[in-house]
Amino acid sequence: MISTLGRYKIVAEIGQGAMGVVYKAVDPIIDRTVAIKTINLNLSRQELEEYEARFQQEIKAAGRLNHPNIVTIYDVGKTDQVAYMAMEFLEGQELKDMIASGNLPPADQTVDIISQVADGLWFAHQQDIVHRDVKPSNIMVMKGGIAKITDFGIARLPNSAVKTMTGLILGSPRYMSPEQVIGKAIDARSDIFSLGVVLYEALTGIAPFDGDNVNAIMYATVNTTPPPPSSHSRSLPTMLDLIVAKAMAKLLEDRYQSIKEFADDLREVRRQIDSARPAAALKASTAPPSPPRAAPPIIPPERMVDTATIPLVAETPTKEDESGKALALAKTFDSFDATLRLAAMTDQTDDFRDYISATQKMRAYKGKVEPGSPLAKSPPPAPPPAAAEKPKPAPRPAPAAAPAPAVARPSPAANSARSSSASSASNLMAVAAIVVLALAALGLTVALLLK
Repeated sequence: MISTLGRYKIVAEIGQGAMGVVYKAVDPIIDRTVAIKTINLNLSRQELEEYEARFQQEIKAAGRLNHPNIVTIYDVGKTDQVAYMAMEFLEGQELKDMIASGNLPPADQTVDIISQVADGLWFAHQQDIVHRDVKPSNIMVMKGGIAKITDFGIARLPNSAVKTMTGLILGSPRYMSPEQVIGKAIDARSDIFSLGVVLYEALTGIAPFDGDNVNAIMYATVNTTPPPPSSHSRSLPTMLDLIVAKAMAKLLEDRYQSIKEFADDLREVRRQIDSARPAAALKASTAPPSPPRAAPPIIPPERMVDTATIPLVAETPTKEDESGKALALAKTFDSFDATLRLAAMTDQTDDFRDYISATQKMRAYKGKVEPGSPLAKSPPPAPPPAAAEKPKPAPRPAPAAAPAPAVARPSPAANSARSSSASSASNLMAVAAIVVLALAALGLTVALLLK
């Protein structure tokens, strides 16, 4: 392997082709890594003239094209043995190798690659340059998914100096258009057909036109129609079948009339693929990682509080409460109802049955308590005599917002005292009435006597 070529230092050999060898080299002046494409000049005179003409053709074509999806040409040169061209060094993988590996890129990635190649070809077509050799080995996919098209060696330029003999075919048989196969004049629509063939193969891993020899492949290109890509993979969108069929139409008038239309349809398919995805997968794919959760603080045992005795409802704490004073109970807090709930929650209703019954009886009493009555001091109830009839328990009333004052049930002795007081008052009123009537009768008698 040679060590230098012009001012370039050769680092490694990248590959070989019919025209020559491709090297990886470094430009020492600007410290830039480049790819050096060479043409071996040790050929017959006719071959040398043809290859050198094609080499100059590629230089002119690529030199006029400054596009992100077309490889950039930096420099050209010539020695006694080879002619060379320094171009952009692409770190990536040829689409041909991706297909040959069997690990086909996903449909959305394939659509992106072909769309970018179509953008590059559209720019070339606007410069009146037709590539004429679009194939997977001339498409480089770099890291990040950027695709670039290379090798404009047989491109047709306006007023091209390259003259070909009648019937001479330039290009790769599997990817040539029907008009290119039969030797007719070609235009930009030939690149559209070739890119449609590349799309078909990248989606399915199968060449749409194939055969045991070149003649069989050419016959299939002109006369056969391959099955749609979805027949090989049902996961492919149906619209891709329509796009591939239109790109590979045999008649020029049935084909896309510009490669920009081809690219626009591909981007519409990509939009449909993206819209079919769940919104949550798309958000998950772009969401930042969640920060790690902090561990809960460890509370020492001496600072732990028994929350079982804290009231369920408390008044809004004041500034004094915040200083450490105990919180006051809410006015609506009912200890009896709280006891009932606690007994029900702990299955201890039977243990509190006597207490519950007595409290319910006291709450059921609605009589007035006289100030002088013994009930005002709530003395303990005396046991009733055996002859007294035991009153029936009143039903439990609905819970009130504020509980009724708890009073003791009056005893029979208190009832007797109250009855005696009432009888005495009635007797006094009767005596007073008799006295009033007697005085009235006496006054009437005196009046009659005086008259």
